[in-house]
Amino acid sequence: MIRMVTAARLERLEADASAAREHARQASTAANEAFGEHVRELFAVTARAEQAETATSEVSAILSLALEELAAAQKELLLNDIAIRQLREELDEARRAGRSLFLLMYYGEPHTIYRSREDAYADTATHGAPADGWVPSDERPASQVTWRIEAFIQVGIPNGFRRAFMPAPEPVGGAA
Repeated sequence: MIRMVTAARLERLEADASAAREHARQASTAANEAFGEHVRELFAVTARAEQAETATSEVSAILSLALEELAAAQKELLLNDIAIRQLREELDEARRAGRSLFLLMYYGEPHTIYRSREDAYADTATHGAPADGWVPSDERPASQVTWRIEAFIQVGIPNGFRRAFMPAPEPVGGAA
């Protein structure tokens, strides 16, 4: 089948082809621009991700250093707290040491007065009392015990002392 193409039709086909080429060129240009924009966005996102990773590693390093410093500070605070507690105990002991006396009795009779229990134990060893033979005061009368140490503590008035161990009161006349 043969078809005849007129010059007008040929011009229209050439115009359509030219318009199609122009449209293809514009579409290609738009596609290239869109691709370029996507590549730029990809580079920007990649750069932000790398910056975030760098910042994360820096923050992680700073955090680990801060945690180490915190642990060291907590350890130092604990040691300081222990030292303060020990100093307070020493201060309390020093205050108590001046407020207590220890009376060494030999068969219930006063023998010597000491400022500390350790001094009393040491001195009684020179009198032949065994160093490990001490027991707490009990209800027995002092006259029945060879060596006995009685502790006295200072009360509010000057030179006022009372026994640190008070025996249980005995019932008077059968009363309970």
